[in-house]
Amino acid sequence: MGEHLLHGRIVNDEQIQAWADEAEAGYDLSQLPRARRGRPPVGEGPGVVVPVRLDEATLAALMARAEAEGLATRSDAVRAAVREWAHSA
Repeated sequence: MGEHLLHGRIVNDEQIQAWADEAEAGYDLSQLPRARRGRPPVGEGPGVVVPVRLDEATLAALMARAEAEGLATRSDAVRAAVREWAHSA
């Protein structure tokens, strides 16, 4: 069949088949390293993406306050604003 690249290294079909055979035989999950993959949790339970449109003035005000409060990302700022509003209702 040929050769393939994985992380810039050549991997041949025999190596791929060996990996597949190993996976099909099963792994002892207690022996696998715990990798932190994906996004970190944002609260309790799975996160839900909620698209929001903001005008430039509102976004600028949000980001100015986020910077003043040491929040690193736009998402962190939106979450903080929503939590504050939701808890004061």
